Amino acid sequence: MSEYAISQIYPTDRRSLAQIDALLKQEGISRDANLDYICAMYDEDYQIIATGSCFANTLRCFAVSSAHQGEGLLNQIITHLMEVQYQRGNLHLFLYTKISSAKFFRDLGFYEIARVDDALVFMENRRDGFENYLARLSLSKRDGLSAALVMNANPFTLGHQYLAETAASRCDTLHIFVVSEDASLVPFSVRKKLVLAGTAHLPNVICHDSGPYIISNATFPSYFLKDQESVIRGHARLDLVIFSRIAEALSITCRYVGEEPKSQVTGIYNQIMSQELPKAGIQCVVVPRRQAMEQPISASTVRQLLKKGDFETLGRLVPPTTLEYLKSQEAAPVISKIRQAEEVVHY
Repeated sequence: MSEYAISQIYPTDRRSLAQIDALLKQEGISRDANLDYICAMYDEDYQIIATGSCFANTLRCFAVSSAHQGEGLLNQIITHLMEVQYQRGNLHLFLYTKISSAKFFRDLGFYEIARVDDALVFMENRRDGFENYLARLSLSKRDGLSAALVMNANPFTLGHQYLAETAASRCDTLHIFVVSEDASLVPFSVRKKLVLAGTAHLPNVICHDSGPYIISNATFPSYFLKDQESVIRGHARLDLVIFSRIAEALSITCRYVGEEPKSQVTGIYNQIMSQELPKAGIQCVVVPRRQAMEQPISASTVRQLLKKGDFETLGRLVPPTTLEYLKSQEAAPVISKIRQAEEVVHY
C-alpha cells in the first residue's frame, strides 16, 4: 500500500488542475464539465500521479500516471471517492467507464447495467439495483397496448401536454417517465407536480420517476468521447439499451417523442431513436410540435419569458395548471433562479 496522500482539489487551484488535465490527456480523456468534487494523489515531489472525481452520485474522470501503474493507486482513489459519497449520503453510486476497464470496477464491487458498442459501460454498486427497479415498474403493467413518453418538462408546457394527449389517445396505457435528476433550472419535485397536474384529465396515464437509469444530458459523461456529437450519440444509444429493458418490463411497444426543430441534441437523439428502437421491436413515433404565435412551443422559450417576466405571453405557451403555479408565491425561488441564470436556452 502506497503512502501517497489524497487531497481535494479546488476550482481555484490552477496548478493542480493543469496537472490533472495533463494526466487525463495521457488516458485519452478530458476533464468533464460537470464535476462537484475532484481529488488527486501527490508523490514526494508534489506532482500529481492519480486523480478521480464525482458529480452527483456518479464517479468519473479517473487516471493514474504511467510511471505508477500496478501500485493500486486507482483502487485507493475509488475508495476515497466512495467515502466522500457516503459522507454526502449517496449510497447508490454509478460510474461510466471504457469497456477495457469494466473488469477492474467489477472487482471493486460495481455491476454492469448496460454497455454501448465499444464506447462505454454504465455500472452501479448494487448487484440487483436495475433488476429491482424493473420489478417495481412491472407492478404498474396493464393489459392492452402500452406506450411511453420520457420528458424533462423544464417546465411543463402546452407542447408537453399536446404530446401526452396525442400519445394517450393512441394507446390503452401511457407511461410517462419524468427525468428525476435535479440538473435543470426547474427542480424535479416541481416538474413532476406540473406533469401530474397537466395530465390529470388523461385517465390512462401512469407517471413514473425516471430514477437513476434514464440519464439526462447533464449527467451523461463527455470526458472520453471524441466530440459533442459522439457524446450525444453515445448517450442516445445507452438510453435505448436501458429503455428497451424498461419497455420489456412494461410490455411497451411504442415510444412517442416530440419533433425537435431547434435543439441539435434532441434532433440527433430523435434520429437515433427512429433508427434503433424498431430493432428492439419498439415503434418510434415522432409527433409534430404544437405551435403558438407561429412558432413551435418549447420549454426554452418559456424560460426566456420567465427571465423577462412576460407572463402575458407565457399564458399562450403553458397550460392553466403551470401558469397558476408560476404566478404563485411557491414559484418565487424557481423564477429567481431562472432570472439569475446566464443561459436558459438549451441547444
